[in-house]
Amino acid sequence: MRRRARAKGGGGRPQGRGFLAKAAAVTAGLTAVGAVLGLVRDQILAGYFGAGAATDAFLVAWTVPEFASTLLIEDAMALILVPAFSRALARRGDGAFDGALDDPVRALVRGTLPRLTLTVGLAAAVLVVAAPLLVKALAPGLPDPALAVDCTRLTATCVLSFALVGYCSAALRAHGRFLPPAMIYAAYNVGIIGTILVLRDPWGVRSAAAGVAVGGVLMVLVQAPSLVRELRSGPVPPPSRASAPRGGQDGRILVLGLIAPVVAFSLCRQSQTLIERFLASPLPAGAISHLNYAQKIAQLPMILSLMLCTVSFPVVARALAAGDEETARHRVERDLLLAAVVVLVGAATVIAAAPRIVELLFERGEFGGSDTTATAAVMRVYALGLLGQTMVGALVRCYFSAARPLWYPAAAMGAGLVTTGVAGVPGAQHWGAVGIAAANALGITLTAVLLLRGAHRQSVPVRAGRLGAGLLRLAAAGAGATGAGWACSVAIGPAVPAVAVAALVATCVFLLLLACAPEASGLPSLPRSAYRRTPHARRHRAEPSAAEAAPGKEPPPAGRVAPVGKASPVGGDVPLDHGHRR
Repeated sequence: MRRRARAKGGGGRPQGRGFLAKAAAVTAGLTAVGAVLGLVRDQILAGYFGAGAATDAFLVAWTVPEFASTLLIEDAMALILVPAFSRALARRGDGAFDGALDDPVRALVRGTLPRLTLTVGLAAAVLVVAAPLLVKALAPGLPDPALAVDCTRLTATCVLSFALVGYCSAALRAHGRFLPPAMIYAAYNVGIIGTILVLRDPWGVRSAAAGVAVGGVLMVLVQAPSLVRELRSGPVPPPSRASAPRGGQDGRILVLGLIAPVVAFSLCRQSQTLIERFLASPLPAGAISHLNYAQKIAQLPMILSLMLCTVSFPVVARALAAGDEETARHRVERDLLLAAVVVLVGAATVIAAAPRIVELLFERGEFGGSDTTATAAVMRVYALGLLGQTMVGALVRCYFSAARPLWYPAAAMGAGLVTTGVAGVPGAQHWGAVGIAAANALGITLTAVLLLRGAHRQSVPVRAGRLGAGLLRLAAAGAGATGAGWACSVAIGPAVPAVAVAALVATCVFLLLLACAPEASGLPSLPRSAYRRTPHARRHRAEPSAAEAAPGKEPPPAGRVAPVGKASPVGGDVPLDHGHRR
């Protein structure tokens, strides 16, 4: 009986008003650990192998895990499965499965996981066999293609492991479990670092490729036990044939209806990296490495800025599953502005202190002063597209939160991809890697503009005009903060204090300019937006449902979560973590 009641209420530990802020803080903290380990990984690569032909060969092979990560963990898998699991949880909360063959969540798993495992397993085998053709297509001008082929065959194994990682992450986040998914990149980088340290002498740069395979396995292991406990704790209704097709139908919808537009968007988005490396392969040795190191550093502010969007995506999906578009719109608009604040402060710091940051992180061993200069120049140009990168990552959730397929994001991303390719050809000829980075920034910014312009017609009807005005004011504050941070970086000699002071000054100037913005700017109170419930959610919290107000009906205990779809405060209905099941 206790298990049954828990399932119908959505399950989980009662959370306070600061749920999203706590979840975002936990996710951001563990993601920051993973990012720091990623920097250590890149420092080891730079120190041991430099920025030459061997590193370029490995980075071509690293295209496979980068592509797989975007497709199977960060974008497609999450955008498909989080709404699917949210709908299944909503039906569980409604009690719609009573008398069914199985709980909707378990039915969804049975209908999707076996097919997914078989499909991506075959894809991984094909990549291993076709590695020579893949390397030739990705980087035809590579000086050492044989080394790249060996590395590609090792990294291709991550296609299967990343698919399982993405499945577990999406299912756990939909259930309100954010701790295990936040640990995956820490586990991934530990696997790569450890394998390099152990196998560097006999294998050389191939040890890094082997580390990708080891890291993928560790990513699965940190999540699988939590998901198994979550599924075992669900309700088990008595068997019946009445509703048996429902879970299978979810599986068919997942494959045939949603997967095509989401996969198309993700493929187009990650294809920017393919274009960059294709254009950079004929350039002097080290160009691909400079692009890679610059991108890794420049994207750190974007990764941190999207943490709140990652945490609140299940909330938005469950709000739409409950038919509550107003709550979803409020949450998305706040998240967009908060993400813009974080990424613009980070971009200001990156642009202002790029040479000092690269010097501090990478200039040692085989990575010399000329590499620092080249990487810093590319990094500054990459940073110009960070706001666009962040907006694309956040806005696409407006399109894929509901249950119907939407092709507009793929079309917008395709337009940005074409822009990157068209601008990248002359850019690479005249300015080398810097021109390629500029084309990337131009293409992703165009995609962000197109997604923002079309968002008001989609599942979450955000107010594009108001958001655009707010983003322009934030961008203006970011430009002022960049100038102040650059002046401090130039004036200070040692790298560590120069970076620290530039970051501090850029942050303070940005916040000062933001505070001076007029009240009519349309910007909400950003610090409180991270944790405040929407007025709609608070109204549901304050007003009892008809069932609760019925004579003789006792109100639910304080802090208990209402079922999704039954006047639940979907602005905060997902617990941070359920803890250990009994």
